[in-house]
Amino acid sequence: MNLAGLLARAGRVFPDAPALALGERVVADYRGLARTCATRGAALRTRLRLDPGDRIALFMANCPAYVELTWAAWWAGLALVPINAKLHAREAEYILDHSGTRVCFVDADRAQAIGALAATVPGLERTIAVESDEYRALAGDPELALAETAPDDLAWLFYTSGTTGRPKGVMLTHRNLLAMTLCYFADVDAIGHGDSIIHAAPMSHGSGIYGPPHVAAAALQVIPESGGFEPAEVFSLARVWPAMAMFAAPTMVKRLVDHARAARPALDALKTVVYGGGPMYLADIQDAIAVMGQRFVQIYGQGESPMTITALSRHHHGDAAHPRHPQRLASVGVAQSCVEVRVADGQDRPLPADEPGEILVRGDVVMKGYWQNPEATAAALRGGWLHTGDVGALDEDEFLTLMDRSKDLIISGGSNIYPREVEEVLLRHPGVREVSVVGRPHPDWGEEVVAFVVCRAGGTANTAELDALCLDNIARFKRPKSYRFVDSLPKNHYGKVLKTELRAALSREDP
Repeated sequence: MNLAGLLARAGRVFPDAPALALGERVVADYRGLARTCATRGAALRTRLRLDPGDRIALFMANCPAYVELTWAAWWAGLALVPINAKLHAREAEYILDHSGTRVCFVDADRAQAIGALAATVPGLERTIAVESDEYRALAGDPELALAETAPDDLAWLFYTSGTTGRPKGVMLTHRNLLAMTLCYFADVDAIGHGDSIIHAAPMSHGSGIYGPPHVAAAALQVIPESGGFEPAEVFSLARVWPAMAMFAAPTMVKRLVDHARAARPALDALKTVVYGGGPMYLADIQDAIAVMGQRFVQIYGQGESPMTITALSRHHHGDAAHPRHPQRLASVGVAQSCVEVRVADGQDRPLPADEPGEILVRGDVVMKGYWQNPEATAAALRGGWLHTGDVGALDEDEFLTLMDRSKDLIISGGSNIYPREVEEVLLRHPGVREVSVVGRPHPDWGEEVVAFVVCRAGGTANTAELDALCLDNIARFKRPKSYRFVDSLPKNHYGKVLKTELRAALSREDP
């Protein structure tokens, strides 16, 4: 089983179908892309003397070379180490060293910084810029036969964000990514021949992971000229390429909605927006549907079960007649077809409906383990289930609602308070754009609730109004005891709010 077999098949069956575009220009059809990856794969094995199972890293913004190198690596039986282009070179250095990467491919913006680190990473043999003659020369070899790989061979070594320490390398195999690919068709979206996906989110993460299902369907992958996310560019390209899908973090969805509300672009060709990677609050998805129509699908996953734990389908987004439609919109949907999902107590025993506990997952999409970290692997996969560290509850229809990360749970006076429940209420205020709730140590109660609030442009909110909103909707003990009105919330490179930084900011305040 080699995932690159999907590309080889597309090259045979749909050779003339457009495969890869940069902005409005097609740069490869499927015949050409398959040949390019076969010849680059040959160069990786012969000129660079890489062996099956070796790792190559990609440290660059989205570009056509990202697609070429991803599939060339798999074609040659190598494993890919994607590094977020927004990381500092020192952060990339740790990943390169820990993963044992032998060759790192970079773009011009990162070439000098990574080149200077070559001497400090013992196993790193060379750094190659994708704009260079050296990279272009890797395309002239005879085509390499598709490498023989086992289902559990490493394909994608993804490093977690590392907000609580050094990032861990998540080992995803060919089996894992093929299971994810099949779940996309079953649970996320149909892909027709001639459809397209725009990679506006980082290809080092969710957007890149969605390459395989689109290659399997011989659909077009579009790289924005900007190499990233610009709402106007997305809508402009949606007028050029048919039936376009995209993956977006919730912060990106909000920017799309704001642009659509102001500019009123044509939306017909923007087929599907798959959102995930962080909480999408009920008020935000209701606003998104009101402005952009029903073209949304939600997924919940982790690097350890990539993009594939649950999904809230297009149907469930649009089923407004259902008596629990708001509750379903606030959920992350139901288990995807290739996984089992359980909510369990501290002893891993399944809990009854509507009782919160840790979310456990098992199935062919769950990671092989953590790279060179058997202790963390054993802890995360104990009993044959992935322990996500997320807290949630399943209702009687098996819809999963996320509460929070277990580390974000607030315990005040012996009672559990889930920050998301408080955040959902505060976001109902018309003047509030973003909010994040954390716990602060309290000498009598253990912890007390603090809310960090970002107001909308031109909007206002005050403590009395927010208090009244909470008292009208949730138990008094869950109400924030203090509010901090701030200009923005700290976020990581994927748009997730860094609650660790908010708690640190509180700890620095004078008593």
